[in-house]
Amino acid sequence: MTETLDTTSPTTTTRPALLTRPLLLRFVSILGASTSFYLLLSVVPRYASTGDRGGGGGAAGLATGALMLATVLGELATPVLVRRCGYRVVLAVGLALMGAPALALGLSRNLGWIVAMCLLRGLGFAFTVVAGGALTASLIPAERRGEGLALIGIVSGLPSLLGLPIGVWLAAHAGYAVVFTAGAVTALAAIPAVPGLPDRIRASGRPIGITEALRTAELLRPAVVFAVTALAAGIVVTFLPLAVPASATGLVAAALFVQPAAATLARWLAGRHGDRHGSAGLVLPGLLLSALGTGLMALTGHPVAVIIAVGLFGIGFGVAQNATLTLMYARVSAAGYGTVSAMWNFAYDAGMGVGAVAFGWLAAGTGYPWAFALTALAMLGALVPALTDRSADHPKRRAGR
Repeated sequence: MTETLDTTSPTTTTRPALLTRPLLLRFVSILGASTSFYLLLSVVPRYASTGDRGGGGGAAGLATGALMLATVLGELATPVLVRRCGYRVVLAVGLALMGAPALALGLSRNLGWIVAMCLLRGLGFAFTVVAGGALTASLIPAERRGEGLALIGIVSGLPSLLGLPIGVWLAAHAGYAVVFTAGAVTALAAIPAVPGLPDRIRASGRPIGITEALRTAELLRPAVVFAVTALAAGIVVTFLPLAVPASATGLVAAALFVQPAAATLARWLAGRHGDRHGSAGLVLPGLLLSALGTGLMALTGHPVAVIIAVGLFGIGFGVAQNATLTLMYARVSAAGYGTVSAMWNFAYDAGMGVGAVAFGWLAAGTGYPWAFALTALAMLGALVPALTDRSADHPKRRAGR
């Protein structure tokens, strides 16, 4: 029997509940997908770089790039799949595609095989984030959107907070097979929670397609700014373990803990601030802090500087995450949540993928310190859409919108 969630009549006069049973079940699939994703995110590039083809930094960037390429392509197709198949099928298939290829990664270190498994996992991740993102937005009352998205940020941030450093540590001390198995189990174990979620959503307002969204400046500007910050995020998780001295395993683990910890806290605080004062004013600070942190990563030989750098980047990235997503949801009706989810996640993963591939090529010619510094300068190009969006939002706030 198909269960439909009705979002057309939010007429309650009391403060609506946030932690409903469907949202709690949604937490399970978020944790499963995110844990599987982050456990392997920094491990697979290193696995590829030490494989039988000796690909080095190019192989590491290709592994992350393949993951992100499949993710962004899958994100464009997911809204259509959801309309045809419903949320449950798409989420379950996505979790399965993340889990089974994780196990298969250990069968070969051939770069072609690794890329193929990354492509499958990226497709699965796309299904989980786009279908799950639209469903999650509909499960959160509009009156508590900032707080709700901040809470989701904590739930999805915990796997990155723990998964990134634990994955690197496990790979170094227990072997890659253990990490791959853990990544598979966490994704597959979340599938039984999917049948408890709504399968269809009856949403109010006019639907908006991805093509129209890409032509809508109010949606495109925050998406572009967030894509630029995500570009640096892909670089951090892929190349920081390779950029610091080989003897600094502890530094890598610490940095990969500090960055998501700072991002998770900042995302929560940004959500709380956004509910009270609006999110538009947070986009620019998020961008600037992200660029500053990326530039400081050029000091790869100085452990304290590296920790400060990833902390600053994490704060900026967390602020940009919450502010841009909250703005984009606020600028469409409930019927457009699926498209906003696809567009925002497309920006996220396209940025990460482009960052990983381009940085690999750049670092091959300049070395890691210069590559980090040049990336930070390039990120400042997003000041144009950030400042434009901030200026455009001021008249609306004065009009009480």
